[in-house]
Amino acid sequence: MIEAVGLTKRYGDKTAVYNLSFQVRPGSVTGFLGPNGSGKSTTMRMILGLDNPSAGQVTIGGYPYRRLPNAPRQVGALLDAKAVHGGRHARNHLLCLAQLSGIPARRVDEVLGVVGLQDVARKRSKGFSLGMGQRLGIAVALLGDPQVLLFDEPVNGLDPEGILWVRNLMKSLAAEGRTVFVSSHLMSEMAVTADHLIVIGRGQLLADMSVRDFISHNSADFARVRTPDTEPHQREKLTAALTEAGGQVLPEQDGGLRVTGLPLPRISDLAHDADVRLWELSPHQASLEEAYMRMTQGAVDYRSTTDQRAGLQQQLPPGAIPPPQMPVPGQGQPGWYAPPPPQQGGQPFAMPQGQLQGQPQGQPQPGPYGGPGVPGAGAPNPYAQPTPVPQAPAQPAAAAPAQPSAAPDLTKPEDAR
Repeated sequence: MIEAVGLTKRYGDKTAVYNLSFQVRPGSVTGFLGPNGSGKSTTMRMILGLDNPSAGQVTIGGYPYRRLPNAPRQVGALLDAKAVHGGRHARNHLLCLAQLSGIPARRVDEVLGVVGLQDVARKRSKGFSLGMGQRLGIAVALLGDPQVLLFDEPVNGLDPEGILWVRNLMKSLAAEGRTVFVSSHLMSEMAVTADHLIVIGRGQLLADMSVRDFISHNSADFARVRTPDTEPHQREKLTAALTEAGGQVLPEQDGGLRVTGLPLPRISDLAHDADVRLWELSPHQASLEEAYMRMTQGAVDYRSTTDQRAGLQQQLPPGAIPPPQMPVPGQGQPGWYAPPPPQQGGQPFAMPQGQLQGQPQGQPQPGPYGGPGVPGAGAPNPYAQPTPVPQAPAQPAAAAPAQPSAAPDLTKPEDAR
């Protein structure tokens, strides 16, 4: 079992992990989720003794990793599949690690067969594809036949067959009573692989519960309803009836309706009473991805400003309420992941409110090849520096016209000469 208590990691004045406490129990696959930069890799490095915590502790079977006798035979890990000498054969790489840990050489051939690299065992690793390198990293983790396994993005670069193999491998390892801790960004895989979830955001614990409980706590099931496409007035009539009965109705892009707050039999009765024909009435359960997006949207550090301007951010799942922004640890002390201050010398970015002359309100200008234009395209940029107007070269000043010399007076002796 892996146990973290008050785990904190600071790099100077930057806090990567703050007061993190959790347990990873044997016999199940525990997923480790969180946005980029949330501290997942830092936490795994502290579990494996690669980084020293600034406060708190983390133990494996009651001992810190560095105090475990023959740790490679008790703990296996995949953090970076590229951590292998490119000039070594796959088999030689595993043999070196086996000799360092006192593992029999026959185990090398066993794990090569488990990960499917037996046919390329004597190929240099620098010629491996991304997926082959990932399989070699998994072989390293399995080499000592450990009881505790940590995997960071184990399906990275694998094809669909490889992803299915990793999924079954994780489940079989957990079924043998081992502790399996998996970090991944693929919500679809975690939904069918993990039994338990630990979710962190900005270095702090957000959730520690089963997958089923996580989905039910952070999303709402809904009913999908469709009326005849050729009769929009029936959809409007049904929307009014459902809303009056206490349901929440959200239109979908294909003309359907998402209804929350009412059971399916009640929706059917309301449609019958309103004399509305239904083409579809089906229950839908929210996905792990929807629940995760709702839970972590206040802890995302890297968000595209382009998507925000164009309105492309993913909508909240039905019934979800936007969570408040993540608190900053340190009892009000600013952390390195605190929201950035406004831009120096100007206001935070916002779409220009003006429009071009002759352009209808709310309609973007057409694109350069006749396609639809981007919202706001062609509008003047209020933050652009003024373009300097080139100055015409200065013309040299015209010389004053020479005064005409007086005509000679021939009556004077000096002029007559």
